[in-house]
Amino acid sequence: MPQFETHFFSSLIFWEVVSFGILLWVLWKFAFPPILETLETRERKIRESLEQADRHRAEAERKMQEYELKLSAAAKEAETVLAQAKERAQRLLEENEQRLQAEADRIKGDAHREIEHERRKAVQDIRNQATDLALLVAEKVVGRSLNDADHRRLADEALQAVAENYRKA
Repeated sequence: MPQFETHFFSSLIFWEVVSFGILLWVLWKFAFPPILETLETRERKIRESLEQADRHRAEAERKMQEYELKLSAAAKEAETVLAQAKERAQRLLEENEQRLQAEADRIKGDAHREIEHERRKAVQDIRNQATDLALLVAEKVVGRSLNDADHRRLADEALQAVAENYRKA
């Protein structure tokens, strides 16, 4: 095998080193700059995408905090509205109770006045009947007919006597 001979092998190594050096120089001069530029561009785009993702994440967190604040404010407002509604309902209930109590008191007062009026009317009817009865008895006792003035005078005297007896008892 001729390639493994010493003097042929060393010259082959020399030319391989020279061709590798030329290849490396050509690659360094023409291939590596565009490849490195492409890699740097890609790295820059990835970095920008990551920064943009961080900005979007920060924006999303900020909006989430705003949403939570608005949600808590809405909850507090709802609690306030509910408390006001309860207070208003309680106030309306108390007003209705007061109005109903006043109406009940008015009805009681009317009933008491009506009862007192009916009592006086009954007492007056009883007086009139007692007067008529007393006149009838007096007419029978006296044996003669009395005129209206006599009737009234006798009836009033009899009623006063009954009222005095009633007061003493």
